[in-house]
Amino acid sequence: MKLLCAFFVLFMLVAQPDVAEIRKVYPEAAKTESAAKDFAAKMATVSNDNNKTLWAYKGAALTLLAKFANKISDKISNLKEGSKYIDDAAAAEPTNIEIRLIRLSVQESVPLIVNYRKNKDEDKAFIMAHYKEQNSALKEYVRNFIQGSKSFSDAEKKAYK
Repeated sequence: MKLLCAFFVLFMLVAQPDVAEIRKVYPEAAKTESAAKDFAAKMATVSNDNNKTLWAYKGAALTLLAKFANKISDKISNLKEGSKYIDDAAAAEPTNIEIRLIRLSVQESVPLIVNYRKNKDEDKAFIMAHYKEQNSALKEYVRNFIQGSKSFSDAEKKAYK
């Protein structure tokens, strides 16, 4: 029995996606239904006990599935569950710029009727205030996000080129 438990724990540790790899996949996941499903499959093994950034990405994956769902009930349930994961991750790590970026990316892309936009200004301000403190890989990721974001003005985008 102990061997089985040890194997399960080892499997869970090995099966976790790498944040650097997820950063490459996430921007593409919103473009097609198959990309969204592939992204969601990559995030399937992530639990709330794991890295909170991965938990936020799992939430984003669910919101992307909502985008491509055929039934309204599936759209609503995926969006509610996904936004809860993202908000839980942000509450657990409020100074994590990547979680803020994930939440902003979701909030700026959901339809107005969904009413999931309350943190846009707060997250944008946080990203701008803490950008310089990040490592080079994360700065590049944030900079690329800013360039494609609807939330940043042209002048703000220029400041992050």
